[in-house]
Amino acid sequence: MKYRSGAPQYALRYLSDGWKRCFSKVSGQPQFKKKGRDDSFPAECYANTLDGSISVGFNRIKLPRIGWVKTFEILPDNVSPKSVTITKKAGRWFISFKIETASINTEKSVDVVGVDLGIKSLATLSTGEVFEGAKSYRKLESKLSRLQYLNRHKTKFSKNWKKSQLKIAQLHNTIANIRKDTLHKLTTYLAKNHSQIVIEDLNVLGMMANHKLAKAALVYGFL
Repeated sequence: MKYRSGAPQYALRYLSDGWKRCFSKVSGQPQFKKKGRDDSFPAECYANTLDGSISVGFNRIKLPRIGWVKTFEILPDNVSPKSVTITKKAGRWFISFKIETASINTEKSVDVVGVDLGIKSLATLSTGEVFEGAKSYRKLESKLSRLQYLNRHKTKFSKNWKKSQLKIAQLHNTIANIRKDTLHKLTTYLAKNHSQIVIEDLNVLGMMANHKLAKAALVYGFL
């Protein structure tokens, strides 16, 4: 199967950026992708970005050499992205692209606000407002433990083992999405209502090293 030249070009570009980060001691050496972990398209090119003639419809998008692909979500109108990124996570395929939008200035209720991150609550503002954490991990912890317990008795790489692994990955993805949604709502509220934000700097790695605080940090979405 042939692909457009854009996919290999993006692969080389990502490889170049990876080695630059390695030589500047920002990260380690680039590693080959492993099948079944963070899969992307096209997998043969070790990249997941395509560019070319891309059209966006109501609930579909036209990709180079692939054609129209239906989406589960409604896409924005009158946009023409130059490139798209296709990834696979927990058995589901996702497509994302960048668009230009005009910034909107909103009236700020309080110019400067302080944010105190805590264990009992996600954040407490200097204005007295308190934001509770989603506690997604704690709510689904028993279900996750059950799936992991049942999976340990299955033969590795068997069909039942792969099905169980997919269920565990989907549950982990659900927990992460709930956490991301909570953090996104908090940051959006702060950005819309305050022009300057002062945030406490937490030592998250130190909290994770403490077994008494590790689960609390995970539950309230610090990671």
